Amino acid sequence: VQLVESGGGLVQPGGSLRLSCVASGFAFSTYMMSWYRQAPGKERELVAFISSAGGSTHYADSVEGRFTISRDNAKNTVFLQMNSLKPEDTAVYYCKAWLYASAYWGQGTQVTVSS
Repeated sequence: VQLVESGGGLVQPGGSLRLSCVASGFAFSTYMMSWYRQAPGKERELVAFISSAGGSTHYADSVEGRFTISRDNAKNTVFLQMNSLKPEDTAVYYCKAWLYASAYWGQGTQVTVSS
């Protein structure tokens, strides 16, 4: 099982980034997917969630209206489009796959929002 995130980097406030998470080794299309983030000195928090077929999504209040989660089950990939980025969005972003008691995490990708 492997989840590999990419797309992080340094961006100015107001800018955009698109994160990707490519999955392998399990039945991706049956798993719910989430993006989490962890800022220095803070606990890991849920950013966004998407159901297995992509028909249901949920966002943290802090990113609602700015971030969009989506998935391509044919490519075993989940995305996080991040617009209007703020310095407080700076964190390591992780993708998570979960189904009942099974959960898999990626290694994370750093997002830094700074001028």
